[in-house]
Amino acid sequence: MLKTRIITALVLLAVLLPALFLNYFPVFAAVLTVFFAAAAWESFRLFGNKRPLLVAAFWTVAFAYTFLHAGGHSAAKFWLLLSLLIWLLRFTPTLKLGLPPLEGTGNVMLSLIYAVTLVGCFVAILVLYLRSPLYLLSAMALVWIADIGAYFAGKAFGKRKLAPSISPGKSWEGAIGGWIAVLVLASLSIVLAGSVPLLADTFAVRVQAALGWGATLAVLSLIVAASVVGDLFESQLKRRAGMKDSSTLLPGHGGVLDRIDALVPALPVAAWVSNLF
Repeated sequence: MLKTRIITALVLLAVLLPALFLNYFPVFAAVLTVFFAAAAWESFRLFGNKRPLLVAAFWTVAFAYTFLHAGGHSAAKFWLLLSLLIWLLRFTPTLKLGLPPLEGTGNVMLSLIYAVTLVGCFVAILVLYLRSPLYLLSAMALVWIADIGAYFAGKAFGKRKLAPSISPGKSWEGAIGGWIAVLVLASLSIVLAGSVPLLADTFAVRVQAALGWGATLAVLSLIVAASVVGDLFESQLKRRAGMKDSSTLLPGHGGVLDRIDALVPALPVAAWVSNLF
């Protein structure tokens, strides 16, 4: 299993790094479209859609045409805000209230609403990329740091379950550990930015320069909280659907949605804040 995970990770890096740093937008757009299609297909499967491939194809064509072909960047703020409101008002309460049955109109509507948040996430990726590939990676890295920090803090100190009915392995101590890891490492990057030029164009450094320390720590905390909600919500979907992974597209890693679930609500936060400066 470890060998499979490593090989898959290397293949992904071989695809993603050139797409980000070749400075050739059509390649980036093509890779972004493929990943959007995979995430959409997996999400509709989790919602029990009878034709997930067909529905995902429709959403993918609409996304690619609107944002990658027709220059729909002017609508980016709308999609980011809509996505954030959905997570705040609809999906976060669902972690407590539960999901509707797989069969029924409520579930169909929820699947479409979740698809809207996928659009918001990939629009956020586009917005952050257009600032710079490094800026995008630094925003994504905050979510990865939170996840890694939560894993090790949970292993070492985890006692109180965060959401036992959804994901029994996650603890409050782990979530707090991930949050602290993000605050510490992001603050360190800000302090070192003056002597390490590579850090000057990273998310935390740019936010602090524009908005100050207080706002930066608040934004970082909000991103971490959003990543936890995104992770738990996808776990809730998988538990209801009786699936261990969203798919087997990424051998050893599960599906694309398994890799980006925490990014889906977190990146719109980063992109929306970035629009402030």
